[in-house]
Amino acid sequence: MRDYMQIAFEEAKKGVESGDGGPFGAVVVKDGEIIATAHNEVLKRNDPTAHAEVLAIRRACAKLGHFELKGCELYATGEPCPMCFSAVFWARLERVFFCNTKQEAASIGFDDEFITEVLLRKRHSPIPFIHKPQDSCKALLRLWMDKEDKVMY
Repeated sequence: MRDYMQIAFEEAKKGVESGDGGPFGAVVVKDGEIIATAHNEVLKRNDPTAHAEVLAIRRACAKLGHFELKGCELYATGEPCPMCFSAVFWARLERVFFCNTKQEAASIGFDDEFITEVLLRKRHSPIPFIHKPQDSCKALLRLWMDKEDKVMY
């Protein structure tokens, strides 16, 4: 059996050495086959969402031609942040293996605990989220509900 975590480690190391982003790598595996690999590319892409897990999920979905990754596993060098955690659920991965914990990542400056606290309403958001209801936006919900050929996800 291949050591998928070692492959994630090698991806992360490649990303750090190239200056692409932080020390994070990820591998998506299905039935013992590597579907996709990625490392953090936040700096390379100037994209705060270019985390290793998200990029690996995007690549795996593109390769498999589907928005769900049922039957797939994710191997990540770090415990997923709230964004990556959500991506794992939206992709419907079967399981996640990770090496370094959130606390270990926080010890080198990658602390996302404040996001979790905002989500749990233990802390107020430093960014205002303002509800602006409009009939036109409500019409979008009706448009979706009335669409006969919609694919639920």
